[in-house]
This record gives sequence, C-alpha cells and structure tokens, in this order.
Amino acid sequence: ASSEATALVIGDSGTGKELFAKAIHELSPRKNGPLVVVNCGALPEPLLESEIFGARRGAYTGAVENRPGRIEMARGGTLFLDEIGDLPLPLQVKLLRVLENHEFQPLGAPTPEKADVRFIAATHRNLEAMVAAGEFRRDLYFRINVVSLHIPPLRERTEDIPLLVDIFLERFNNAYKKNIRGFSPEALQLLLDHDFPGNVRELLNLVEQTVILCKHKEISPECFPESFVAAVNANKRRTPRAGHAGVSKEMLEDTLEKYKGNKSKVARALGVDRTTLWRWMKRLDVK
Repeated sequence: ASSEATALVIGDSGTGKELFAKAIHELSPRKNGPLVVVNCGALPEPLLESEIFGARRGAYTGAVENRPGRIEMARGGTLFLDEIGDLPLPLQVKLLRVLENHEFQPLGAPTPEKADVRFIAATHRNLEAMVAAGEFRRDLYFRINVVSLHIPPLRERTEDIPLLVDIFLERFNNAYKKNIRGFSPEALQLLLDHDFPGNVRELLNLVEQTVILCKHKEISPECFPESFVAAVNANKRRTPRAGHAGVSKEMLEDTLEKYKGNKSKVARALGVDRTTLWRWMKRLDVK
C-alpha cells in the first residue's frame, strides 16, 4: 500500500478483489484522493475508451462538451481496473503507454496530459495463459504484475467464515431492524460444509436471506433456503470424510490426486486441519 507500484489482485469472482483494492488505497499516501473504479468487461470498446481516457468536444458525434475520463477523475488517487483480462487489445496498447510514460491522451485532444494516478488491476482470469494464447499483451502483463496478490477462494479459507458471518449479520440486523444473536452450531456447520462456488459474495447473499427469513433470535438450519441445504448434502455425498478415526493410504492418495496436491483443499475434504493431514501423510508415508 505504501508504494506507488502497480498491483495486480487475482482471485475468483466474488472473493472480494474490489475490497482489497479499497484497502490498499485507504492505507496508501493517496488515501485523501479518489478511488475510481472501471469495470473493463462492462462496456463495448468505443465507450470503454472514452470512459477510461476521456473525450474532448467534437471527438465523435454527440460529444458536445469535454468529458473527463476515469484517469482524469482519479487524479491524486487510485484507479482500479477491474477484470483487466477483458480489456480489448487496442486499449491494452494505450494503457501500456500510460503506465510507461505517465501520460494519457483523451479522444480528440491535441496533446497528451499527465496521469497522476496509482493503478490497481484485478482479474479472475489466467493472464499468463492469455499471454501465451496472444489474447493479452505480454509487455502490459509485466507492467501491471509488479506486486501480485492472490485471494484464495472461500472454500480454502473456511476459518474466515465465522468472522465474515458476524460482520454480515451485524450489517443486516441494522438494515432490517432485527436483533438476531447469531447462527446455531448446526447452522454454522452447514456453512462450513459448503464449498461456496460464489465465494464471499455468495456467503453475503446467504446471510441476508437467512436474516430476512428468520423469525427467532438465532438462525437455525430451517432458515436456510432448501436449495442451499440440498447443495451442502450433495457435496457431502461426493466427498467422503475421514473424521477422527483416521484415513487409509489409498483414500489419502486418491484425495490428494483429486485436489492436485492442494493441502488446504485435501484437509477440508477429509474434515481435519492441516496439522492432522501432515501427521497422516508422514505416518502413511504419502508424499
């Protein structure tokens, strides 16, 4: 946060990349400046170009006045380029020039202008694979990947779920004028057993649903939507758990292969912590 380096935040959809960008901005020397967001996948290329770089009067039909772009609006602050993997190749060239020369040229402007902005980019896509496929410029990738931050999906950090639930519960208690104390142990276990393909965003929406549906002081499993409970039960059937009785060498090897050696995923799938998993691997001589 304390540097001016361009940062790249990588994570699945719903993991909270924009919140990370906001945290970096608010901890930086530019915190008193604006944090301006551009979603690179939300607009077609012609509109996206004027949105980022701005346009001067007469630059195109309908441009009857000067229009500041997001780079200009972020002057003295931070520009957050969300889903940069969706940025069209022609605009990648223009963005590279901004990063290299700290200058940008609005559409229709006769001369370039100074860019006083710190860049943070985010993506859920594999930019290295896109570079190899010719879908993303290699030079731009190196320019934005000065500091790389990877946000793991929620299924790999289930220890965060109780904390996030408390934060969201307080938010929705205030929003819906309720006084729900918390989740019952059974309800919390359902949350911990879910793999959350939608990540933190899915958890946020689920807590809001349960707060709306709950008529008591504590959220119980009956407050969850039926589709959520069915998804948790289906996931349990797909993933055999070892519990505390131990695990066979075959089961351990199969689970490691299924999750491509990811110890966090394997431990969660087997219902144990990583320390127990390492102990089992050592005892059973599993590499």
